[in-house]
Amino acid sequence: MLIGNAPCSWGINYPTGNRYTWQQYLDEVAEAGYAGTELGPFGFLPKDAALLNDELAKRQLTLIGATHVHTFGDATTAAQFTQTLRELSDLLAKLGARHLVIMDESNWYPEGQEGVLDAPAWHGLIGMVRDAQQLVEGEFGLKLSFHPHVGTAVEREDQIDRLLHDTEIDLCFDTGHHAFWAQDPLAYMEKVFPRIAYMHLKNVDPVVRGWMLAGELSIADSYGAGIMCPLPDGVVDIAGVMAFLQAGNFAGPVVVEQDVAANAAETPVQLAARNLAFVKGIGE
Repeated sequence: MLIGNAPCSWGINYPTGNRYTWQQYLDEVAEAGYAGTELGPFGFLPKDAALLNDELAKRQLTLIGATHVHTFGDATTAAQFTQTLRELSDLLAKLGARHLVIMDESNWYPEGQEGVLDAPAWHGLIGMVRDAQQLVEGEFGLKLSFHPHVGTAVEREDQIDRLLHDTEIDLCFDTGHHAFWAQDPLAYMEKVFPRIAYMHLKNVDPVVRGWMLAGELSIADSYGAGIMCPLPDGVVDIAGVMAFLQAGNFAGPVVVEQDVAANAAETPVQLAARNLAFVKGIGE
């Protein structure tokens, strides 16, 4: 099972304006012991396939795939979405990556109205997902997955169920985003396992989650307060998740992600290394 990480664990959420250069990120994800990486926001790592291939090889890293955020609630963005998917898929295919993940844009929704889509907007989302799957899988031979995410139109179990019913797309299942609302990640994984193609491992701090659920913290502020905590420290049974994946002969990638809290005592590379040591130590 390939264990990777992603630029978001270094606070890299946009192509530019980051604390780390792409070279520093690749150096540190390799230093932390990972065998693979996601692409990150499109344009952060080089779009030149030959250059990126050489830089990955220098560090003995495999490009697993990419996670792309799109504003699914805005139907006028469909054409741009298609164009970006073409560019992304072409780069991934050239580099031998097999996976592309898509997810909804949380910043598009006003605070308190996260994921509120009327029937026409939901129909637009479904249409874009279906078209994306036909393009990415049909024309480029990659595997497309959808990532349920906090603060979007697909985050709660009934919304995920609806997506799976209305489309043929599989999931990139994120343990932290599922547990954010006190949902049980492992129970839901057992329910939909044949539709899980990709995994993101995160954990959730129960104290910060309690504040957020009680309305004492906003969703946005809960991130800064460390709601997404290191893998060994939260409520999600990561050992149980890994055992379940192994028992089911899960063949997809497993990507560790770590949102860095504002007051984090560890650097991103230290957190990444600690998370990997925890995952590797499960079952020993």
